[in-house]
Amino acid sequence: MKKHLLKMDDLSKEEILDILNLADQLKYEFKHAIPHEHLKGKSLGMIFEKSSTRTRVSFEAGMYQLGGNALFLSSRDLQIGRGEPIKDTARVISRFLQGIMIRTFSQEEVETLAKYSSIPIINGLTDSEHPCQVLADLMTIREYKNTLEGLNVAYIGDGNNMANSLIVGCLKTGMNFSLASPKEYMPDENYLLRGKELSKLECTKFTITHSPSEAIKNADVVITDVWASMGHETEAKNRIKAFKDYQVNSELMDLAKPNAIVLHCLPAHREEEITEEVLEAHASEIFDESENRMHAQKAVLVKLMKN
Repeated sequence: MKKHLLKMDDLSKEEILDILNLADQLKYEFKHAIPHEHLKGKSLGMIFEKSSTRTRVSFEAGMYQLGGNALFLSSRDLQIGRGEPIKDTARVISRFLQGIMIRTFSQEEVETLAKYSSIPIINGLTDSEHPCQVLADLMTIREYKNTLEGLNVAYIGDGNNMANSLIVGCLKTGMNFSLASPKEYMPDENYLLRGKELSKLECTKFTITHSPSEAIKNADVVITDVWASMGHETEAKNRIKAFKDYQVNSELMDLAKPNAIVLHCLPAHREEEITEEVLEAHASEIFDESENRMHAQKAVLVKLMKN
């Protein structure tokens, strides 16, 4: 595994499965109160330029369970909030800590942090990528379906950071992936090209469409996300109009397989991208998915920081 986790494509198929296997083990130990202090005496800095519920709590609790500690560092508390270059922040913090998780806007900022850091950097979310969430999603899919290979995954909605990382993560692990987004809200062309490349390498199907009903047909897994992510709130009214036919509702779910599961990275805007009815019908897998953020991230922390 590389020194950092900056994007989903940093991981090979084997490394993804290795992380998932360790995450399963750590979850078992957590559930059975078996100590697993792999990072005793180590500290993780958590830089937040975007607010968070799941990311902060899962990383902070996870580090505690691993025997280490986590420091919450908002941009308001750091000198980067007052103009210090990220490369200087990286070189300073590297001397105090054993790892950094950053949740921010620009992927370039994360890449710069990693370039000048001498300790592992973990991308907790950028506008381009959300690898930790996708690892949790893969973990959840495998828990419910007992496999990843050969499953049909449908993503319905905004071609955002979740869509980008899901394209790579799902296709790399042998799943067929269908994506339905409005024409003006498709993922970046580089991710679409990478998806086509991966589908050839892994002998999987990658379907790009503007039709939710086409994407969801015979799906084993249905995934959606909010229509207006952080930073796009001012576009909310226009996005609601553009995405009105992309709601995951009972009529659309009738086109998926009868035993299909539904995932949502949360927070959900009920009656926008997903109905209350569908969310509550699939609450077990959605909130298992949320819990699995902690277990998947603990596996990443151990892989990057233990040695």
